[in-house]
Amino acid sequence: MSVRLDDVNKRIIHALMDDARNTSAPMIAEEVGVSPATIRNRINQLEDAGIISGYHANVDFDAADGMLTTLYVATAPVEERTRLAQQSRTIAGVVNVREFVAGRENLHVLAVGDDVDAINDVGRELAALGLEIDDEKMLRTDQFQSYQPFGPAETHQQFSDYVSLTGGNEVVELTVDDDAPIAGMTLERAGAEDVLEDGVLVVSIERDDAVLTPTGESEIRAGDILTVLSRGEFTDSTLDAFETDRR
Repeated sequence: MSVRLDDVNKRIIHALMDDARNTSAPMIAEEVGVSPATIRNRINQLEDAGIISGYHANVDFDAADGMLTTLYVATAPVEERTRLAQQSRTIAGVVNVREFVAGRENLHVLAVGDDVDAINDVGRELAALGLEIDDEKMLRTDQFQSYQPFGPAETHQQFSDYVSLTGGNEVVELTVDDDAPIAGMTLERAGAEDVLEDGVLVVSIERDDAVLTPTGESEIRAGDILTVLSRGEFTDSTLDAFETDRR
């Protein structure tokens, strides 16, 4: 079954990639301007055509009792690649297998285990299948987002600009998430309650096509575009103030 990716189908894919669990057909229909029945029918067509092949939870296994996640980079004979990819998926602990059109390092196998021994067991089983293990890497984070060109015209990535300055200072322009810790706070309160880390300074606030000069009494709102200076490297903890808490 062939399905053309028109604007409606692209917006459906964008919405489901962004948050399939909490996105309903009526929500997409309201945004796109068609009926919910049309959206449900389109989703069925996309699934039947294999364009949407499934809906998966993005799990942080490190947060789940400190489990280890390892990426095995392996090489399979080209003629055996697909069969070995399918067999790799049957190994206990393997959660993802990616097949590449390449002569070497053409299989990436993601495995999860309670400890190093469990991870090593996966490696031994992969080798027993006939795969040549070229490398293995301990995974720290695995982040996903929707494909922006399929979204509405005003959609933009949160980080629209990034500048590294001399002396180790960094500047980033970002958008405040709806449920970000800093949303609804004044800058003075955010500093007092350690929502803003020491050395982090909001330089400007862009809101409703106006650029505001921040003071301690400036209240940060969801959707504000902030220019933020950090006297040091931006880290995950630095950015926590501006992002939805997904833990």
